[in-house]
Amino acid sequence: MTTIFTGKALSRRTVLKGLGASVALPVLDAMFPAFGRAQAIADPVHRFQTFYVPNGMAMEYWSPKGLGTEFALSPVLEPLAPFRDRMLVLSGVNANWVQIHAGASGSFLTGIPQGGRTETEIIADVSMDQLLAREFARETQLASLELSMDASANAGACSSNLSCVYTHTLSWRGPTQPLPTEYNPRAVFERLFGDAGSTERSAREERLRQQRSILDSVTDKIAELNRQIGAQDRAKVEQYTEAIRDVERRIRMAEAQIDIELPTLEQPEGVPQEFEDHLDLMLDLQLLALQTDLTRVITFMLGKEQSARPYPQIDVPDAHHPLSHHNDQPELVERMSRINRYHTELFSRYLAKLDATPDVDGSLLDNMTILYGSGISNSTRHSGRNLPLLVMGGGAGRLQTGRHLSYSDEPGMANLLVTLMDKMGVPVEKIGASTGPLPLDTLPGI
Repeated sequence: MTTIFTGKALSRRTVLKGLGASVALPVLDAMFPAFGRAQAIADPVHRFQTFYVPNGMAMEYWSPKGLGTEFALSPVLEPLAPFRDRMLVLSGVNANWVQIHAGASGSFLTGIPQGGRTETEIIADVSMDQLLAREFARETQLASLELSMDASANAGACSSNLSCVYTHTLSWRGPTQPLPTEYNPRAVFERLFGDAGSTERSAREERLRQQRSILDSVTDKIAELNRQIGAQDRAKVEQYTEAIRDVERRIRMAEAQIDIELPTLEQPEGVPQEFEDHLDLMLDLQLLALQTDLTRVITFMLGKEQSARPYPQIDVPDAHHPLSHHNDQPELVERMSRINRYHTELFSRYLAKLDATPDVDGSLLDNMTILYGSGISNSTRHSGRNLPLLVMGGGAGRLQTGRHLSYSDEPGMANLLVTLMDKMGVPVEKIGASTGPLPLDTLPGI
């Protein structure tokens, strides 16, 4: 059993399963979007999330029939039927960097046409989520969260003799700054609420006092150092102090929000052994982070590229990655489709939690844009053509959903990223190899 954070007929005490983590919820009618913040807000807070699935797709079981509003859900998409009205299925969009698994995740949010060429050459570009994070960080304690169900690998070669960085993250702060993902729920909790062991106000206040004391000490020492060094060295120290200023900003934000009533959540003990328990805990923490407005940007990898996770719970004991190289054998493609469908089932449960969480002018799902999909289509060929992509959520009223759009001109995915940035209210001229925006509102013949 997992917690669903809603304001609809919940008791004041509920349980967040996962190694003894418990939650005591306040009355949730006031949980807009940051527990007690004024409900009468002119524009709802718009949040962005990526839900990435690895190793491509059994496309025969993914692609819906029909266009526009007259489309039939495919076997893989059927679990998302309750959210058909907040679904955009996109067909005909191509990957920008076709380089086996490294290009799949490496270009998914960066839109790059080429990355590094060796194990040690690590080059990409600022990813879409980090462009949003730069903007939204003014309003939240955390600019973004980068999460995964797998431990991060930042060294070695994982795909076509390229760095493991490409297969283990979607997020890049800069061309040579990949952001590692976190898979341990305990570490995610600590990033959200600190290491005080609880979200209770007294614990948060003590943590802030400690942080403020440390920050004051560091600031004083930097000021003293600057008086003793020359201009060139001060420029170097200035790069360091940028990080200090970010910490100071987060402390000020946390102090301003100290009166916000949060669920009393105990610190998880670690990573649950069972996949589903681990996933439930990770998704509940993401929901809580979004619901409390601690962040408005999350990237989540349900699995890293080349994931070998088996799924005996759905009668697929095969390792995922080897199974994805099915050589188009019908029985193996069908087995692969079961994994794909199970992923959309798990995603649908998360959407249900978002939809059951009240927010301004509807639910949390209504005020989110969620990009779901993979950077590979036919996995046995490592194909980057016709990627399996969904845009889910109400987009805070900025998305025309309930449709299947198919693009005959085979645009690159970077064009989709440009359009999503505009929908998020942070327009940009270019991302990666984009050649312009991808039309989502109007399409010839639709």
